[in-house]
Amino acid sequence: MTPSKILRATRVAPVAALLALGGLAATPVIVAQEARAEGPASVADLAERLAGAVVNISTSRSAGGGSSGRVPLPKLPEGSPLQEFFDDFFQDEPEADRGPRQAQSLGSGFVIDAKEGIVVTNNHVISDADEIVVNFTDGGKLDAELLGVDTKTDLAVLKVDASKRELQEVPFGDSDRMRIGDWVMAIGNPFGLGGTVTVGIVSARNREIGSGPYDDFIQTDAAINRGNSGGPLFNMDGEVIGINTAIISPTGGSIGIGFSIPSALAIKVVDQLREFGETRRGWLGVRIQEVTDDIAESLGMDEAMGAMVSGVIEGGPVDDGSIQPGDVIITFDGQTVENVRELPRIVAESPVGKEVDVTVVRKGEEETVKVTLGRLEDSEKLASAETPGDEQAGESEAVSSAAVLGMHMAELNDALREQYEISADVNGVVITKVDEDSVAADKGVAVGDVIVEIAQATVSTPKEALDRLEELKGQGRRNALLMLASKNGELRFVTLRMD
Repeated sequence: MTPSKILRATRVAPVAALLALGGLAATPVIVAQEARAEGPASVADLAERLAGAVVNISTSRSAGGGSSGRVPLPKLPEGSPLQEFFDDFFQDEPEADRGPRQAQSLGSGFVIDAKEGIVVTNNHVISDADEIVVNFTDGGKLDAELLGVDTKTDLAVLKVDASKRELQEVPFGDSDRMRIGDWVMAIGNPFGLGGTVTVGIVSARNREIGSGPYDDFIQTDAAINRGNSGGPLFNMDGEVIGINTAIISPTGGSIGIGFSIPSALAIKVVDQLREFGETRRGWLGVRIQEVTDDIAESLGMDEAMGAMVSGVIEGGPVDDGSIQPGDVIITFDGQTVENVRELPRIVAESPVGKEVDVTVVRKGEEETVKVTLGRLEDSEKLASAETPGDEQAGESEAVSSAAVLGMHMAELNDALREQYEISADVNGVVITKVDEDSVAADKGVAVGDVIVEIAQATVSTPKEALDRLEELKGQGRRNALLMLASKNGELRFVTLRMD
């Protein structure tokens, strides 16, 4: 099987310093810094020491049985001119090119524990394999047992019988210490050519390519091709700081845009797969969305940061009211949440059952609440659960309908609930018409949406909605933050300009 557009990699063993530095005893650090700034004169010693720990992974499976084993097609930022090339690289192999009985795959991996025979690779390298074989640089090979996989990060952990041969191992390094411009080296099995060494730099960090919920890739210009998937990306100390996983290419070959899973993310996943054969990620039980500048302004926040809670999963860890829709999570267990992408990763890396402090902005004030994390894998049982709207109905002067900011609103009654097929759990003010070219239309407000809250205050009648908007104007607010519910109760937030 030709690997789908994703890379493969190899194994690595511990390594000493790359350069022997001379000079005055008082200035060795300066000399080292200058040498590294100019780039390595040679990586021959480093590559020689590491090559034995990098392995090739070959697999076979019955063609036509089960799923294809290919990872989901990654996505580039919308409108990217490289999308067609990315798609090209990940196209399925034509059916006619496949063997009639067996499909085969070649990838890379690396040994992290020589005593126990533990090998790390990509999940897509070994997915659905009937047989997995680890091939070493000296021509030897061992059958491998699959200990566990994680599809969300595309990682797999294998085990070979370490009593049958002497193994080399390589340590993980700290990917968080890598800077853009630092030198890196990849060893892998591109196009089946084992033991291939390439050198480049860290081109970017924290790349999101749409391949999963924890996208946080290291980008490198070190040449990575088909067959490098699952192999290591080394720093100049011989430590694995990334696992090569994907490339962008118009031709199927390297154009200097490769992506590696950072070791900071991989280490915890690998440890869990070794211990449990599966992942055990922390789970908060909320749906979140980005905090835009408009939302931040409407909440009185100095800057747009954190993750806004758009819904709470029924039966989840915070279904007790400790965290509420409309809260903006700005710190989690002492870690600052800069944006909506960071929170899922931080929560997932936290131990199941741990009690953590979560700081939220609620109605313009910071509050710290304690929550006990559930297990993300258990959330699948609740995946179809929807968050009901608040059932608070106040007494107010009767106003059956109103229009403001391009929205025509009406009190939600049985007839309108049936007309728009709105769930019985949803309460608020229903939108019956949206004017074209209005601020509401620009923000995607649609007929049948239900206004649950305005600026974190529950509304159940058009009169309450009008009064709340007037109150905000009186406070000098230029934006109104609306919590909207779909007909089945799914919540989202929009901000509408009032000036």
